[in-house]
Amino acid sequence: MKLNLVLFLLFVFVAFACDDDNSNNTNNINNINNTNNINNINNTNNINNTNNSNCGDGIIQEEEDCEGENFNGYNCEDLGYTGGQLSCNQCTFDLSGCETETCGNGSLDNNEDCDDNNLNNYDCEDFGYLGGTLQCDSNCNFDQSLCFDSEAEIVCGRWLNDRIDMSEGSWTGDTNSCSAGDITSGGRENALKIVNLYRFLADLPEVITDPVKNQKAQECALMMTANSQLSHSPPSSWTCYSADGAQAAGSSNIATTAGVAAVDLYMVDPGNPQTLGHRRWILSNALGPIGLGSTSSYSCMWVFGSSSAGKNWVSYPPEGIFPAGAVSPSWSSIDETGWSLQSDSINLNNAQITITRDGTDDLPVEVNQLLANYGSSYAISIIPQDWITQAGHTYTVQVNNITNPFSYDVQIVDCNSL
Repeated sequence: MKLNLVLFLLFVFVAFACDDDNSNNTNNINNINNTNNINNINNTNNINNTNNSNCGDGIIQEEEDCEGENFNGYNCEDLGYTGGQLSCNQCTFDLSGCETETCGNGSLDNNEDCDDNNLNNYDCEDFGYLGGTLQCDSNCNFDQSLCFDSEAEIVCGRWLNDRIDMSEGSWTGDTNSCSAGDITSGGRENALKIVNLYRFLADLPEVITDPVKNQKAQECALMMTANSQLSHSPPSSWTCYSADGAQAAGSSNIATTAGVAAVDLYMVDPGNPQTLGHRRWILSNALGPIGLGSTSSYSCMWVFGSSSAGKNWVSYPPEGIFPAGAVSPSWSSIDETGWSLQSDSINLNNAQITITRDGTDDLPVEVNQLLANYGSSYAISIIPQDWITQAGHTYTVQVNNITNPFSYDVQIVDCNSL
C-alpha cells in the first residue's frame, strides 16, 4: 500500500514535469516564431533599404538621372538651356546652375531694350532725332549710331552702312553634276540688303525673299552658268535644264555677275535703252516677295510679284537726297543710261521734261518713251546732254504735258564728305 502511494506521487510529478516542459517548448517555438517575424521585418526593411541605397553607388540605375559627377552624358544645353553648370542632387538633375541666355531670341526679356529686329516699336524719332535707322546691339541695348538730325545724314548713313559688306558668299553647287547648290556666308542677305537700299532711296517699302522663289532662282543661275549665256527663255536642250529654272528665267532680272554686284548693275541698267527694265522692276510698286539665286558668275533675281506699294510715280534719281556714289556705282553711269520716271497710273507717253540746276541753269535732256509693263505701266528715260550729275547741286525736274503736271528736286550729296 505504501509502495503504491509512492509510485502514484512519482507519476503525478513526472506528468506535471512533462506538462511544464511542453509549455516551455511552446514558448520556445513562439520565441522562434517571434524571431522569425523580427527577421522577416528586418528582411522587409532590408529590401526597402536596398531600393533606397542605389543612389550613391556610382552606377546610374534606370530610375536615376545622374550619380555624383556622372551626368550620363547630359549638360545644361541638352536640357534646353543656353549654358551653365548641371548638378546632381539625390540622383536627380539639379538645374539651378543652368542659365538661359535670352538676348538674341527675338523676344524682349528681363531688362532688354530690344532684341535683334524687335525694337519694341521704338525708332530714332523717339530719341529726338529727325530720323535714321535705330538698331539693336549684341547686348540687346539700343544702338543709335545711325540716327541723325539731318536728311543728308540719314540717307548717307544708310548708304554707307549698307554697303560695308558687299561680299557674294560662296557657291556650293556644281555644273558637272547639275547641282544648283546655294550661296553661303550671307550672299543672298547682302543682295537683298542692296535691293532694299535702293528702294529706301526711292521711298518704297522693303521687300523680303520667298524660299520657293529663291530655289527656282538658284536653278536659273545654275542654267546660265552651265551654258555660259543669258536667256529669259532657255530651251529644254540646255545643259542642266529644269522647268523651275526656266520659270525663274522668265520671271527674273538676270546678269553675268554674282548676285550682290548685279543689283548695282541693274540700277544703272546699261544695254537696255528701250526699257530700263531691270531698274524699273527693282523700283516697282508690285515688287515682292522676290527670289535671289546666284553662282560665282551668274545670277537671277525673281522680280514678278503681287505687292502694291501704291506710289503714283517713282523717279530715279529719286526726289530728295541722293548719294553721289549712286550715280556711277557699277560699270556705267546713269548720266549715260538716263534718269528715269515711271508710273502705273500717270500716262507719260507725251510727257515733256525740263531740268534746272540750282534754280538757274536750264540743262538739255533727251526724253525717250520706254516700253510698257517692265515693272510699270508707263515710263520715260531722261538722258543728260553734255552735262553730268554732280554733288553739291540741286536739280529741279519739271514734268509737263500730262493731266496733272508736277515737279521735284534732287539734291546730290557726297556722303564721304559729311
